[in-house]
Amino acid sequence: MTKDQKVVAIQEIKDLLQDAKVVYVADLDGLNAAKSSEFRRQAFKQNIKVKVVKNTLLQKAMEQIDGVDFSEMFQTFKGNSALMIADTANAPAKLIKDFRKKEEKPALKSAFVQETFYVGDNNLDALVSIKSREEMIGEIIGLLQSPIQRVVSALQNKSETVEATDEEAAAPAVEETPAEAAPEAPAAESTDETPAAE
Repeated sequence: MTKDQKVVAIQEIKDLLQDAKVVYVADLDGLNAAKSSEFRRQAFKQNIKVKVVKNTLLQKAMEQIDGVDFSEMFQTFKGNSALMIADTANAPAKLIKDFRKKEEKPALKSAFVQETFYVGDNNLDALVSIKSREEMIGEIIGLLQSPIQRVVSALQNKSETVEATDEEAAAPAVEETPAEAAPEAPAAESTDETPAAE
């Protein structure tokens, strides 16, 4: 590879990494061409970019990225490396895990997810369990709605109870009113008659 080709390759990697929030480096060594193509095809369906890279060029590209110090990952850059870039935090981990149901590889070398570094294949399960932004928002909305729903439900139950109590209280009051009014009328008449008698 000529110097100019290296410069171009480093720039391509930098372009991939520039605004990436989810960066995985995996080992695809041992996958034949057909299996490697199948892995790429599945990645493409899940909006995961996969690029096989030279370790030295990947490291140089990462060193030139502003705002993130990728140096924790450098120790894992040995042998065959595939750079995986995604929008969803756990998507590459799930893809690797699903693919490994039939194959030994790919193996996770390292990852940078949600501003945290994960080094080594033993972190794969932890990465799979990371919730995506959409899942977290959904859970937060669910948690926020739950108390509101309970309050609304309680208010509805209370208003129904109050209405029932009001109806029960109102019904006897209506019945009693004519009964109370009836004795008052003769009393009024007798007072009117008394002055007339005088």
